[in-house]
Amino acid sequence: MDRILRINMGAKGGPAVREEAPGSYEGLGGRALTSAIVSAEVPPLCHPLGGDNKLVIAPGLLSGTIAAMSGRLSVGCKSPLTGGIKEANAGGQAAQVMGRLGYRAIVLEGKPEEDVPYEIYINKDGVRIEKDESLRMLGNYELVDRMKERHGDRIACISIGPAGEMKMAAASVACTDMELRPTRHAGRGGVGAVMGAKGVKVIVLDDTGMGMREPKDPEKFKEANRRWVAGLRQHAVTGEALPAYGTNVLANVINEAGAYPTKNFMWGRFDGCQAISGETQAALEESRGGLPTHGCHRGCVIRCSGVYMDKDGHYLTKQPEYETVWAHGANCGIDDLDAIAMLDRLDDDYGLDTIEMGATVAVAMEAGIVEFGDAEGAIRLIHEVGKGTPLGRILGNGAAVTGKAFGVERVPVVKGQAMPAYDPRGIQGIGVTYATSTMGADHTAGYAVTANILKVGGYVDPLKPAGQIELSRNLQVATAAVDSTGMCLFVAFAVLDQPETFQAMLDLLNAFYGLSLTADDFFAIGRKVLASERDFNARAGFTKEHDRLPEYFKKELLPPHNITFQVKDEELDQLFNW
Repeated sequence: MDRILRINMGAKGGPAVREEAPGSYEGLGGRALTSAIVSAEVPPLCHPLGGDNKLVIAPGLLSGTIAAMSGRLSVGCKSPLTGGIKEANAGGQAAQVMGRLGYRAIVLEGKPEEDVPYEIYINKDGVRIEKDESLRMLGNYELVDRMKERHGDRIACISIGPAGEMKMAAASVACTDMELRPTRHAGRGGVGAVMGAKGVKVIVLDDTGMGMREPKDPEKFKEANRRWVAGLRQHAVTGEALPAYGTNVLANVINEAGAYPTKNFMWGRFDGCQAISGETQAALEESRGGLPTHGCHRGCVIRCSGVYMDKDGHYLTKQPEYETVWAHGANCGIDDLDAIAMLDRLDDDYGLDTIEMGATVAVAMEAGIVEFGDAEGAIRLIHEVGKGTPLGRILGNGAAVTGKAFGVERVPVVKGQAMPAYDPRGIQGIGVTYATSTMGADHTAGYAVTANILKVGGYVDPLKPAGQIELSRNLQVATAAVDSTGMCLFVAFAVLDQPETFQAMLDLLNAFYGLSLTADDFFAIGRKVLASERDFNARAGFTKEHDRLPEYFKKELLPPHNITFQVKDEELDQLFNW
């Protein structure tokens, strides 16, 4: 990956393409690269939907190689949801194909004067950009079907649905999976709205004629990958639980822990949890001819996804993930897996972040627009978003906007971004991450559930403030580094518990690039990424007061534990002191 592809969508006379060497961005990939470019090149006070913002799409350092789990894609920009820096992460095939095409990043710049959807086609021979009015307001599924008819089935697509075209702050960027379904999304922060503002409907990647990227030391690389795969398969989470039940294996675990947010974060347990649990979901999928175990990209050995069929045995959606099942399930008081799967399908098709939309629907339910537990009402609200009705425009801009529009006080957001599926009162470490993450409320930024609940990488009592700052700090640093490699974040379970597996990951990087990275070097990458992101946010106007949870989490007791969030503000202010 020796080239950065820049496409100026606002150039005089139409989009202009140029390729350049990485230059000062040499050695960076994934989140490290997206955040470096955004921090260096995007004015922090610019309008997120204006021409000065940039959308940076970058595979990881090992994408396009035989390294297992290396197919994650980073999408970065100034977020229209938070107003700060954003990196959203997606699986699917796009990262691997980009890597094999030799691109370290695709940077969308400028803003076209005319409102016309563009298709960008990239293969080994170059880049072709065409206006195509027929693509306007297509859902992601129909859009990808058209691309397959046009370009064959050896492609990967990066696309937006109607929500992105309407520049909604909850809009996602979709990536196709191995079956060319638009099911893997860079969901968070409104990155789809920025892609829509650039006038880009779809990027088609075709690596026909391109081989795998070759390492500096093929034998050491192959041996490191063997140890890497063995370590992932040996761990109870990555080798057993996730392949068997998917990410939704967490539903019963978090519900039992009393931290499963229910009805807009009112309670920590959901009476209908068993009906929507990973175990129930896997059994239902198998009974209908679906799959409880499936990879989102080639080279995935954890295979935590699946295939969900409807009652008639027809494909409906990919296996809804834990966050999605919770967001549209317990958080909305819904215990119907078929309804949740339909909501997942609609989110993917319209191009919406499932976490943000689940949180938004719950806020709308608290406002009385529909009742908690009303599955058909929730489906109707997502259709409102997809159609762009006046109500849909409000909902499509996320939970914070919806709360303001309808006068709701209890809105679970940080920096404008909705909280995921862990109540910060029941898992205090994740509360620290929600509060302090550069991205707004984001569980993946520092997944304290590992030590708080799963006892992976040690144990820190989830109900007490002691040790939570250190836990979140270490995980945020490690996560930023992992996100830069292109590795799936779920590798962290094995890496945290198995020193030999962590070493195998380092050996993969060293063998591929001819380096001698140590553990200290690896964590230094993460600290540098976070420092760059915090610098951008500071220049965008963020202060320590933005690193806070909504005040009701400090006042309202969470059943069944009947506690509040207990980590003090002055402790939160110390997190980035390393």
